[in-house]
Amino acid sequence: MTYDLDELGWTPALASAFAALGETDLLPARVAAQHRDRFVLYAETGELDAVASGRMRHEVGPGGFPAVGDWVAARASPGKALIEKVLPRRGAFTRSNADPNRPEASARTEVLAANADLVLIVTAAHLDLNFRRLERFLAAGWESDAEPVVVLTKIDLVPDAGRLIELIAQIAPGAAVVGVCNPTGEGVEAVRALIGPGRAAALLGASGVGKSSLVNGLLGEERQAVAGIRGDGRGRHTTTRRELILLPGGGMVLDTPGMRLLTPASDAGLDAAFADIETLARACRFGDCRHQAEPGCAVRGAAEAGVLAADRLAGFHKLRRELDHHERGADPLAQADQRRKWRSIHKGVREHAKRKRGDWTD
Repeated sequence: MTYDLDELGWTPALASAFAALGETDLLPARVAAQHRDRFVLYAETGELDAVASGRMRHEVGPGGFPAVGDWVAARASPGKALIEKVLPRRGAFTRSNADPNRPEASARTEVLAANADLVLIVTAAHLDLNFRRLERFLAAGWESDAEPVVVLTKIDLVPDAGRLIELIAQIAPGAAVVGVCNPTGEGVEAVRALIGPGRAAALLGASGVGKSSLVNGLLGEERQAVAGIRGDGRGRHTTTRRELILLPGGGMVLDTPGMRLLTPASDAGLDAAFADIETLARACRFGDCRHQAEPGCAVRGAAEAGVLAADRLAGFHKLRRELDHHERGADPLAQADQRRKWRSIHKGVREHAKRKRGDWTD
């Protein structure tokens, strides 16, 4: 089977970047699947099994390897290929591995999917609906330079899905919200219309929320394995790898394994996901207000007056702390300063303990 590059999302900008490489023995291809250090590519010549070339391994290391959705320049032989270059990304969906419970740990950003036009954030209407988690996914979605869409599945299992959609819209300014009933197909065509020919949608959400059922609905066939919510309310994993799935009639889904915790890696996504807070912040007395203890804080004032939900502000602060931790972990100087801070704190704790024991000496 061969592939039409335009149907895979090929653009004039990508063609220009590929031509600038000046190597006539390379061909452009899109990464369709990834399993550790092996890749499946879609190219005009067909499907190729690929690995990173020795030059790429030497120049960029694993951190520079392509992700599902990336466009690459590859050197092909029958059925196989060596990936030589990753073409410039239009955007990427990333997550930080920063651990806010380990203040001295370094942070790394992992690319989950690249060059997505949409981010379909899937959540179930009954057991799984969690507004704070939605805020995390929305922040990461806006950060990817793709258009976030919240897909509320299993709307047949709740008495008032319309009210839930209204509540989600309140915490998702600028994002469309679509209700879907997988057994009846309600809402599936609306999602398909948002994707459209030549466009790729990254599919994100916790396990068991109906992502695989949604993909099956978009495909019109039972291709993806389906598993429901466990008795404890948590989902069962069905998707085990990241892959690009071509939809009939055009368009693609970048499917990813389920995840429950996600932290954005930059300010851009956080600002967009909390646009209401950013708007209120314009009235703060200080331009660098952190909305904590500063005088004249319009954001805290709105929360105290009930204009802004207190739990939404708390969610913003939590993500802000995690993002600060990630930025410190990525900055060696900030990381060293953080280590000095914690050494000082630990020293103070030890000295306080000595005083209490009565064995302190000047």
